[in-house]
Amino acid sequence: MPEAKKIRVVIADDESHVRKYMGTIMKRMNCEIVAEAPDGKAAAQYYSKLKPHMLLLDINMPVMSGKNALKVILKKHPNAFVIMLTSLVDKDTIEDCLRIGASGYLRKDIPPEEIKPLIISAWKAYKKVRGNNNDKPSA
Repeated sequence: MPEAKKIRVVIADDESHVRKYMGTIMKRMNCEIVAEAPDGKAAAQYYSKLKPHMLLLDINMPVMSGKNALKVILKKHPNAFVIMLTSLVDKDTIEDCLRIGASGYLRKDIPPEEIKPLIISAWKAYKKVRGNNNDKPSA
């Protein structure tokens, strides 16, 4: 029997320990990490090249901010499923990212067991709004 298709994920954060932490969680959800980006510019390049099912994108990064990377990605790939990562409490920045087209956001300080339900909830809302038929991130 063929193995279920894994959800392909790019993780973008300027802190390597956050990329590793999120990667561990995503692997536990049976996702495949196809790339890790240390800045927004690399995130946009990886997204265009690899076309993952999901991008976890930090807001505050060098070279290009996550917010600007989000704009670049959505201009080329309007149906991208992007979840912003943040340690900020700045609601305005988070709301701006959601207005631009992010599918949701995760605070980096939430417990790992809370991440999966938040991703699944963001996916359901994304499907409802975008009507996209990509593979469902459920693991």
